[in-house]
Amino acid sequence: MKRSRTLTTLILLLGILVVSAQDADASKEDQSLVSQFQVLEKKSGNYSANGIRYEVIRLVDLNKIKKNIFDSINTANSSIKQLSATIEGNNSEITGLNTKLQETTSNLKKVTNEKDSVSFFGALLSKGTYKAIVWGIIAILTLLLFLFIYKFRNSNFLTQQAKTALADLEKEYEDHRRRALEREQKISRRLQDELNKQKK
Repeated sequence: MKRSRTLTTLILLLGILVVSAQDADASKEDQSLVSQFQVLEKKSGNYSANGIRYEVIRLVDLNKIKKNIFDSINTANSSIKQLSATIEGNNSEITGLNTKLQETTSNLKKVTNEKDSVSFFGALLSKGTYKAIVWGIIAILTLLLFLFIYKFRNSNFLTQQAKTALADLEKEYEDHRRRALEREQKISRRLQDELNKQKK
């Protein structure tokens, strides 16, 4: 009994030493989640006790990857919120510009039905000059409208990219969780098989 406890303790210490040595060699640079999972798999140790094989992953490493995943998700969510706010701002500006454009067009139609001379800010202007000023304003507003439409489409494209990246990240996380669950189930089956063999 004491001998098996001593052996188990010795194996556990050996596994911890191996994991610590691997941890010292691990790169300190910022890594992608995929490479972090690959490093975690390489750093995981295994040992056998009483004919049963165990896989060992340091809780510190697991928590680090978990924190990185949540940081990535929070960053993606923050980007999505910022892009949504930008899109809403652009939509309101486009609506305002459309309203102004309609008002300007309506004013232009009224002016064409009036006399040749038009009072503009207290000064009398010829109809041609007045038209040039109004069309200049319309041209500027149209250019601004196209600019904001371009910005809106850009923001929408970035939002779609962020959503795609988030979906890919969630898929990677689900795949890893499924593999980890399958591995745990295999180990549980082996343990149960060994227990059943020992009972016989």
